[in-house]
Amino acid sequence: MIRGLLRTMRPQQWVKNLFVLAPFLYYELPRVHETGTLHVEKLLGALAGFVCFSLLASAVYVLNDVVDVEADRAHPVKRNRPIPAGVVSLAAAKVAMAALALAALGGGYFLGWLFLGSLAGYIVNNVAYSFGLKRLAYVDVLSIAIGFELRVLAGSFAADVPPSHYLLIVTFVLAMFLGLGKRMHELVQQEKVGSSKTREVLARYNKRAVNLLLLATGAGTVGTYVVYSLDPSTRDQFGTDYLVLSSVFVLLGVLRFVQLVRTHPEIESPTEQMLRDVPFIVTGLLGAASLVLIVYFT
Repeated sequence: MIRGLLRTMRPQQWVKNLFVLAPFLYYELPRVHETGTLHVEKLLGALAGFVCFSLLASAVYVLNDVVDVEADRAHPVKRNRPIPAGVVSLAAAKVAMAALALAALGGGYFLGWLFLGSLAGYIVNNVAYSFGLKRLAYVDVLSIAIGFELRVLAGSFAADVPPSHYLLIVTFVLAMFLGLGKRMHELVQQEKVGSSKTREVLARYNKRAVNLLLLATGAGTVGTYVVYSLDPSTRDQFGTDYLVLSSVFVLLGVLRFVQLVRTHPEIESPTEQMLRDVPFIVTGLLGAASLVLIVYFT
């Protein structure tokens, strides 16, 4: 049961909470490049915010599995999750959910009222999602995007740094892209399985419209990054005019995600699969290496 609870907490999904660290990195990296020093207090605040948000996100995952238990039992893949499979009882799941939420909120109290407010907003958004918004086509994806925006704002409050408009824009567009990708994958998966019982809201989605929106938000993600890298203030901060070259790897990552969505209906989740996907991982590593080379050697 303990292994089942850990699976239900989805620690592999904590990678999404790296968005909590994004405001610190956005604010601090140019300063480190210029001065060679790191603001340790802000770093510790950002890391504490990451931990709190990860605990709260796990509480939300448990909540979703409790609410969706009957639907998941009819799903060809999700029926193997611990709660619908009967490995973890509903009572144990509810206790774990409450403990995780209380731990997150208790830690959040020490990071300030604004950070605690962002956690509360995340809870409200996800409760609304679990009990209503998830049944509204396209609104459910918007709710997911709001969750990522709250992560960025929480990171700003935890590290005590100002939120960047570029960061907020690219986070929203990227989150919409990932959410629409998940819905497209579920539509493809549903066609292959031939069942209409996988997710109620899918019947209200138009596959062609989702595909167009997926491509548009993917292009928007790349485009926002390009505009950011070409912004005069960005070039001044990093001392280089070549940051835009790293956008090639952003484009490759977007294209690979779209390919996973369209051609791999056997996987449970494309956002989880990309963390194990060798081409995607290699693209990410090459992108990170290109940033280091561009910033420090041009």
